Amino acid sequence: MPNSDHANFPRAGFFKRCGAITYDLLLAVAVYMVAGALGFAVFTGLASSGLIEMAGQEHVSELLNSNALYKGIYQFWIALCIGLFYISFWSYGGQTLGMRAWRLKIQHPNGQNLSMITAAARLVWSLLGIGNLWILINGDKLALQDMMTRSEVVELSKEANQMRNWRGV
Repeated sequence: MPNSDHANFPRAGFFKRCGAITYDLLLAVAVYMVAGALGFAVFTGLASSGLIEMAGQEHVSELLNSNALYKGIYQFWIALCIGLFYISFWSYGGQTLGMRAWRLKIQHPNGQNLSMITAAARLVWSLLGIGNLWILINGDKLALQDMMTRSEVVELSKEANQMRNWRGV
C-alpha cells in the first residue's frame, strides 16, 4: 500500500547512509554474537547427545572448525540471521534502528514498503555496503541496490520520523 506521506522526501546522501550503516554494524555484531551462541549451543547439544560423532576431537569447537560441512552450516546460520535482521526491518517498517536514528527510510518511490523478496534482493545488490559508493558518481543519489530494486533511501523530517515512532509505522 503506497504511503503518500513519505513519497516526497529527499533522497539520502552518502554520508548520512554511512552514519546509519555504522550504527547498524554495531547491531549486526550483536546479532552475529547471539546467532553464534545459539548455533554453538545447538551443535554442542547434538554432540553431547551423540547425534554427532566427535570423530576423535576432544572439544566441540575443534570438531566444528575441523569439519567443513559443520563449519559451513554454522556460518550459513549466522549469515542467515544477520540477513534476516536487515530484511525484516527493511520490509516491515523501512527502517533499521540505525536508519531510525539518522531519520532514513527505505521505500519504493511511491512510499510503499519493500516486500521481503525485494528486501532480500536489496541485501544481495548492496554488496555488503559497497553498492553505496555508486552514489558518489551518480547525481540522483541512488545506490546500486536502489537502482536494482527500484527503491530509494529517503531522509525523513524530524516530525515524520517522530510520527513513525509514535504510530509504530
